[in-house]
Amino acid sequence: MLGDGYLEHNGYRGTRLQVKQSAEKREYVIWLYNHFSEFVHTPPQQRKDTQQWYFGTRFYESLEDIRKEFYTDRKKRLPANISEWCLSPLCIAVWFMDDGRLDFRAKSHYAYHLHTDSFTESEVKQLQKMLFENFSIVAKVYLSLCRGKRYPKLYIGKESRDEFTRLVAPYLLPCFEYKQPPLIQDRNPSETTRRAPAPLLLSKAKVVLGDDIVRSS
Repeated sequence: MLGDGYLEHNGYRGTRLQVKQSAEKREYVIWLYNHFSEFVHTPPQQRKDTQQWYFGTRFYESLEDIRKEFYTDRKKRLPANISEWCLSPLCIAVWFMDDGRLDFRAKSHYAYHLHTDSFTESEVKQLQKMLFENFSIVAKVYLSLCRGKRYPKLYIGKESRDEFTRLVAPYLLPCFEYKQPPLIQDRNPSETTRRAPAPLLLSKAKVVLGDDIVRSS
């Protein structure tokens, strides 16, 4: 839910997960589908207009509980207990595959950016805190200007970039190879890092889909 996943309410008492990605990320959509296939009626398909690949789960009442945690008036928000939701490296890897970016310059610099435009600055500070407390990843919060508006993002520089690479690399799919740095030799240790509030703290949770399918017309 930190990335591109979207929870859609059917207006009654059920919610489904929707996944959409560009044509280049077909491999990723198939991989996600394989994880959710027992909850999906129709396998991934490709739109003829946008060429996007997509699929959706059936409607479940238990997903409605998650939707209430992550949405207010159809707008995505961050639960106060986000660290209880993000306990595994796989969770961070999926988030990175969705919204992460590698900033690499040969022999002089490499770092990561996590695009958190959907969240407020205070919510992004919660994510900063979660990364530090759950995974010992030091991230900086910075504001990026786009079309006259500033959006908060996360920056992982020299303090934790190697640890972050080790954390997510085992899970990254081949279609995301461009988000991984090549082997870096003769790396210049001097690189810029952005000022940001110091890292923070949090805890644990789990949700299971059962047989509570809500049929929709």
